[in-house]
Amino acid sequence: MTRQEAPVEPPVVLTIAGSDSGGGAGIQADLKTIEAGGAFGTSAITSVTAQNTTGVESTHVLPTDEIDAQCEAVLADFDVAAVKTGMLATTEVVELVTDQVRDTAAPTVVDPVMVAASGDRLLAEEAEAAYADLVAESTLVTPNADEAGVLTDVTPEREAEAREAGERLVQMGADAALVKGGHVPGDAVVDVLVTADSVETFRHPRVDTDATHGSGCALSSAIAARLAHGDDLDEAVGAGVDLLARAVRYNLDVGEGPGAVHHAVELRDRAARDDTTEAVEGIVQSFVDLNVAPLVPEVGTNVAGATPYAERPGETAAVDGRITRTLSGARPSRGVRFGASTNVARLLLAARERDPRLRFAVNCRYDDSVASALGDLDRPVGEFDSGEAAEPAETSAVERGVDTAFESVDGTPAALVDRGAREGPLVYLLAREPDALVDRTLTLLEAVESAE
Repeated sequence: MTRQEAPVEPPVVLTIAGSDSGGGAGIQADLKTIEAGGAFGTSAITSVTAQNTTGVESTHVLPTDEIDAQCEAVLADFDVAAVKTGMLATTEVVELVTDQVRDTAAPTVVDPVMVAASGDRLLAEEAEAAYADLVAESTLVTPNADEAGVLTDVTPEREAEAREAGERLVQMGADAALVKGGHVPGDAVVDVLVTADSVETFRHPRVDTDATHGSGCALSSAIAARLAHGDDLDEAVGAGVDLLARAVRYNLDVGEGPGAVHHAVELRDRAARDDTTEAVEGIVQSFVDLNVAPLVPEVGTNVAGATPYAERPGETAAVDGRITRTLSGARPSRGVRFGASTNVARLLLAARERDPRLRFAVNCRYDDSVASALGDLDRPVGEFDSGEAAEPAETSAVERGVDTAFESVDGTPAALVDRGAREGPLVYLLAREPDALVDRTLTLLEAVESAE
């Protein structure tokens, strides 16, 4: 039997940018990010570059007639819901794209690509002035600090200067400006969104990595995809900034030079949720079969499993409720769902700051028999006291405590003892794989049962 088709209708995004043969930036990065964002990517290639993770070897700008033909072909056939621009290279190309954007009703995100992360120049100096008209046609312009300096004569080194640069871009005609802080030194990356009516600041801890190739392309493309879906500007920008923070941390280690940002990181995170849930359910079932009741503290036990890209408690799966001691042994109160754990999830996420390969954790009671059994684990044990910090800095106390515990041992610990937990001392077992967590729990259980 011939099957009935079931087509989907994603919004269409047009990216007008250069090609990166290394795949980390340019058109390649744009299309990956747009697809991951649930939109359909179309393109007009402005230039072809021969580059890889170590640098740009050559650049060839396409004739403007060919660029114009690509734009016309896309716009004549597709209902374009958003436009994004990247590397434009020359005055003639900038002017051509300005005319195309002016005639297009779709929101437009302008990423004023001027210099590659490797330091290679991607825009002719004489083309810088031509950007003023393109900025005036933009819904959002997304310069880094250096590009903001070229466009506005204000090179931001502090938040106030980023705001001033953004205000100048809005005065030039842009509906909004997102002045990015990735090139500004500091422990935090501070991005400043300026509109005619408001200023909003986005802060993320800086990731210690050189693998930021394609970061500007991914951010502007992610924002364009969200605008194509109909998001408000501030929502689209917030989603794009969050995606980029995760894409930089979980970057792609490819090539001999610094790798690229992970354009599809949020898509991969969502895809990993089912496997993570099943892994936690398997751990819980093993605990029921083994009857880990002797290890369950008065407050109950929980098992947390993080996706490979988890950054927040809501991205960890855990028992909805707790595993408690009953007359028939250890039993979970309900099933497994994401966001069900707070304490165990926070500790696991803090541990992942030290070892991102850690994905599973469980809390157990702590007493003399458990303390003796910890020596039988296959990895060292760290200790901390979360009660040393007063409320309301509970999360920070756990994070600082986990840092202290990791620093006190050689390598990644198998367990962390929190002597200052409000419910009394607890031990948290950690593992990269579900079987390892079950094995470490069984080690404690056998020792405790032998002692009794």
